[in-house]
Amino acid sequence: FGPQTSDVGHRLIPAEVRGPTSDAGFPMADTFQLEIVTPEKMVVKDVAEEIQIPGKDGYLGILPGHAPLITELAVGEISYRKGGQTHFLSVAWGFAEVLPDKVTILAETAERPEEIDVKRAQESKLKAEQALKTGKTEADFTHAEDALKRAETRLASAENPSRCRQFNHRGDQ
Repeated sequence: FGPQTSDVGHRLIPAEVRGPTSDAGFPMADTFQLEIVTPEKMVVKDVAEEIQIPGKDGYLGILPGHAPLITELAVGEISYRKGGQTHFLSVAWGFAEVLPDKVTILAETAERPEEIDVKRAQESKLKAEQALKTGKTEADFTHAEDALKRAETRLASAENPSRCRQFNHRGDQ
């Protein structure tokens, strides 16, 4: 079998009918299943075309067919694209499991922009800034830095609750 045909159920299917394939010749999907879960609730159960995840060592970009991996989440913003729109969530800590056809995120917290209590986030930011000034131990500073980053991420996400970037047919913004 070559790149032009594929054996499915003992029938040869032309490449133009079969759709996109991986380097190994396996069919590739255009989307993957996405689940974002916190201890309290299922936040997102959807399909996505791509996702950006705040990993412990930086952001990861995931497309359908991605190699399996498990990564630790950091504080940051998840963005995922579906049907030409990009959706955003503020997340803090947890894990992500990536499979070729599914991404599952288990987060300590995950909030859509419209769910964020801006006043509480502003208060948390002020409290964290004060803790950075008065901290006595390395653990105090680490905790204050984490709290400040989370508050700043929540505030940035909440700045525009209807933030949903439109993409044209080429994927440009």
